[in-house]
Formats: sequence, structure tokens, C-alpha cells
Amino acid sequence: MKNKSILAFLLLSLAFTACKDDKLAPIQPNAVKPTTVTAALPHDTDDPSIWINPNDASKSIIVGTDKDTDGGLYAFDLNGKILKKSIPLKRPNNVDIAYGLIIDGKKVDIAVTTERESTKIRIFSLPDLEPIDNGGIEVFAGESQRDPMGVALYTRPSDQKIFAVVGRKTGPSGSYLWQYELSGNGKFAAAKVVRKFGTYSGKKEIEAIAVDNELGFVYYCDEQVGIRKYKADPASNDNKELAFFGQKDFKADHEGIAIYKKTDSTGYILVSNQQANSFMVYPREGAKGNPNSHTLLAEVPTSTIECDGADVTSVNLGGQYKNGLFVAMSNGMTFHYYAWDLIQKRIDEAKK
Repeated sequence: MKNKSILAFLLLSLAFTACKDDKLAPIQPNAVKPTTVTAALPHDTDDPSIWINPNDASKSIIVGTDKDTDGGLYAFDLNGKILKKSIPLKRPNNVDIAYGLIIDGKKVDIAVTTERESTKIRIFSLPDLEPIDNGGIEVFAGESQRDPMGVALYTRPSDQKIFAVVGRKTGPSGSYLWQYELSGNGKFAAAKVVRKFGTYSGKKEIEAIAVDNELGFVYYCDEQVGIRKYKADPASNDNKELAFFGQKDFKADHEGIAIYKKTDSTGYILVSNQQANSFMVYPREGAKGNPNSHTLLAEVPTSTIECDGADVTSVNLGGQYKNGLFVAMSNGMTFHYYAWDLIQKRIDEAKK
């Protein structure tokens, strides 16, 4: 009862704050309420990613960014408790997780974050959240527009090589995103650029990026314009845009992307409709006969305010998360956890 009272108070406080600011939309009356709200961070939450514990999924953690000059990565347990903070980072923006990077002959699970003020990506081992990048890896070398923002990791099924797709605050259309192959160099992680791609409208920026490993696609939000889709494997030598969807579905900014996998080839793409405090849901597999046709299935209002980043898993994490967990950043310096069943119910209702 005490935890429920605290949760209700937090939600009311956040809703009141949103209503006071004309620029922020209030939480919708029918919004899904979070299962858990994390402890607040010192500065500005931005993006989460889920690490699945291979030995005990109930001990999985959420890694989230605290976006400030004196920020860092934070690890939370499934109750929203802070477990650890990384070394201080200079404005870490987005974060993503991959499994089994070979470092010094051993497989290491990793969290990769963009460090905007140093124009680097930073690589940490999991679950201990210790740096393994020898001070960081420069990105967009030789460019005048370098501030890294979005990042998503692609693990190629054929050989398990890991690649980081990195976006920036602004950049040229056609090569806005750079893709780096990650590897081990002695005891440290290393990276080399292997691809430059990505159409950009010039309207605002590209921050949210997500990769579907099994189907081999990269999705990214061209904010206030739409969601773009490309092949993920740099070896395909194919930089043709496969789809450009969600162009008329959003109030303003297209933000965080999360991919819920029902099977290896089916599920949902969830994208933050930031100024509406909701998530737009699209079919992961596309339409029958056209895998690159992603039409809107549902709009799910959530209790997150101005959500920048999100992640989701369909893995059974135990307790209330037997069918998975959806996590989204919210104003108020927190992350909200939702039992997947709450989201699925709204999607099912929209299909009726």
C-alpha cells in the first residue's frame, strides 16, 4: 500500500508540473500507469536500455543515461533501485546494450553510450558498469559536425560481430549516421568506421535509433518528419532507404524507438510521440506481402512526460514482467517501467 501511495503521488506531481508549463502536454486521462518508477537521478534522464541476466532473468538491470556535464550511466534493478553509477561522463546521451564482444579472448557484455561533450562513444562492461574503452573512442573524425547523440548496436547473426550505429546533433544528408565495427584491442574495446549513410530532412535532428538484429534493419527518427528504415549489415553495401513511415501520426517530435519481439520475425515497433505523451505502435513484420509497409496499429498513452528514449524486452523477467518489460524515460529525472501486458492490452483494444 505504501509503494502504491508513493507512486500515485509521483504521478500526480508530474502531471501537475506538465500542466503548469504550457509547452508540455498533460498526461492523458486514460494513460497507462507504470508498474514501477525508478529513483530520480541528479540531472536529466534521457535513454534506457535493458540488460538480460543470462543466469537469472529476474536479476536483469536497466542502464540509463543522466545527461549532464557531470552525468553518467546508472544501473537500476527491476524495482527501480539504483545499483551503481558509472565514472562521470560529459553529457552522455543515448545508450544501447549488446552481448559477447570479444575482449582479451573473453566474451563481454557491453553498454555503449555517446558522450557529446568529448565527441566520443564510451564502452562499459556489464553488469559491473566499468569502462573498457581506454578513455573513449572518437567518432565523426574529420567532420565539423561531430556532437554524438543517438546510438544503437547491431549484432550480425552470421558471425556475431557487433556494430555501433551512431547519430549526431546535426549532419549532412546521406551520411548523417556512421557505423562502427567494434572489436577488442588487448584489454580494451576498439572501433573502426565501416559505413556512412542516412537521409536527413534538415528539419530538426536525428537522435532515436534502434536495430532489429534478427530481421537486419536499422530504424531512426528524423524528428518532426518520420521514421526511416535501412538494412543494418554494412557488408550488404546497400544504403537505399527501405521505408519512411509515421509521417502524419505525430504531434511534433518522433523520439525513442523500442522493438518488441513476439517471435524472431513478428512483434511491434514502438515510437515515442513526445509532445503527446504516448507511443505509436507499428507492425514489426510490416504488411502481408510488403515487409517495408509499416502502418499505424495503435496509439498507447503512457504516464511518461516528454519521453526521449525507451526500450523493451519480451523475455520473462519474472513477477509482473512474465511477458516482458517496457521502460521509458520521463521528465522528472526518472524512468518508468511498464509490465508488457499493460501495453499489449491497449494494442489489442485498438485492433477491435
